[in-house]
Amino acid sequence: MNVLGETEEKRKVPTMLQKLLRYDSQATKKFVDMSHNITALRSLRIHSKFLEVSCHGIVWLAGWLSFIWLFNNKELYQLQVNVLIALLLDIVVIAILKAFVRRRRPVPMNKLLPGNPDKYSFPSGHASRAALIAFILICVDPISFIFYPPLLAWVGAVALSRVLAERHYFLDVFAGLGIGILEGLLMSLIWFSQSTAISIISTLSDEKKDGGEYHV
Repeated sequence: MNVLGETEEKRKVPTMLQKLLRYDSQATKKFVDMSHNITALRSLRIHSKFLEVSCHGIVWLAGWLSFIWLFNNKELYQLQVNVLIALLLDIVVIAILKAFVRRRRPVPMNKLLPGNPDKYSFPSGHASRAALIAFILICVDPISFIFYPPLLAWVGAVALSRVLAERHYFLDVFAGLGIGILEGLLMSLIWFSQSTAISIISTLSDEKKDGGEYHV
């Protein structure tokens, strides 16, 4: 047995927590089995891969950096900078918690992805990221209310699909949603002003201010 396995076996999990995790695992399995007989859940499971990509950390980070680069508009700087910081914060928080808790993903994932570095399930990074983005766009820097229903539907679909795809247990997803909201609250406290955002973008960019020869 490898050293990592020995280390994980030596960890003492409190009895009450063991019972909670066991119940969580059983409830998740029953829900996944039941979903095969429910058309809406079966359809959601079929689209789980698309939903996974739609809230993947690398996709969002790369996409947001591209958004900042392509849309050089000072009116967008504040949102662009703050959401970028929020995304980086979420990645760091989730990585630290997964490394500390080290709860294994559901069995199908362990079989399908041997040696995958992202083998821990608690908490769900997809759920936290979806909740964080929705919190910012609804509570911190609100978009038009007509976009609230599809945004919230996306968050719910992403969270539920993580369970149906057997990437996570229920507890992982609930914890991820809670963490995303807490991260959103933190961002609301440290939200950078427009002038600060412009200063950050100017520092990171080779472009000059309005009127400069390289201004686009």
